[in-house]
Amino acid sequence: MFIKITNNRHLRSTLVFALTTFLAGCEAPLNLEGVETEMSKAVHRTDQLLGVAVSQDQVVVVGSDGVVLTSPVSDLKWQRQQLSNNPNFVDIKLCPDQSLIALSMERQLWISEDQGQHWRSSDIPTRESLTSVACGPDNSYWAAGSFSTLVSSHDKGASWNEQSLNEDAAISSVQFFDSQNLIATGEFGLLARSEDGGENWTLLDPIPNEFFPMTSYFSDPSTGWVAGLGGTILYTDDAGQSWQSQETPTDSPIYNFYARDGRLFAFGDHGTVLEQQHSLWRKLDTPNIPVYLRDGKQLDEKRLLVSGGWGALFTVDI
Repeated sequence: MFIKITNNRHLRSTLVFALTTFLAGCEAPLNLEGVETEMSKAVHRTDQLLGVAVSQDQVVVVGSDGVVLTSPVSDLKWQRQQLSNNPNFVDIKLCPDQSLIALSMERQLWISEDQGQHWRSSDIPTRESLTSVACGPDNSYWAAGSFSTLVSSHDKGASWNEQSLNEDAAISSVQFFDSQNLIATGEFGLLARSEDGGENWTLLDPIPNEFFPMTSYFSDPSTGWVAGLGGTILYTDDAGQSWQSQETPTDSPIYNFYARDGRLFAFGDHGTVLEQQHSLWRKLDTPNIPVYLRDGKQLDEKRLLVSGGWGALFTVDI
């Protein structure tokens, strides 16, 4: 049977009214209980937690949108605060005087002298993008980034000095060996050393194949590791004159190293945590979560705290 519907405005209005009334009657009341429960937690599933530091008996984690999490080391009970202007933190370091410095994408350095409870900011006067931070033995502040740029402050962030190695490459990490000797690694295999506290730099032979080290760690001026895409880790024992590839049990990118008491760990994508043992890398047991891990610190002889994307914050048995 076919029904012919004529062009009747009254009929169309009646049908629209009936349809909207039906849909409204079927719609469940909006329930925000789950959202409110999630927001009441210290760690949110949307948090991007990019840096971890352990200051005395306190652990401090920073991330995007100005998130700062603090907890006693002995008993992990997180307290959450969100700093004004919502800085997007990318790195955090502990200085010798036990102060904390956290770098944000907004070209600011945030400084805490009470284990992460209170913070003050210092604007870094550069146009370059900054991605990593370091603290010198003299408590100087250093940040590194694009166009092989290094900015430093020797007066707690009151003033800054900017310099460049004049290479069109981003510096990914800077490390101090002592007050005079530093090393920097970066894009396109960049490798540079300073022997006068960072005043002057010498470019060394680049890491082969324009390797881009997302992170590096040197146990001494001659012995070091760099890591990047595809789970690749390269090793040198002759101050970068030659590099050897070390086999890893992952093809996920490696984003960071962490060393303590002769142990060396690496953190990467797809929930990857590696530890080097006798020149071999083994994968540690972690939750089966498809998120990147960006940083970690050892809490004690048995626990490694790791952090990363989408609220990843947990301990790994070591």
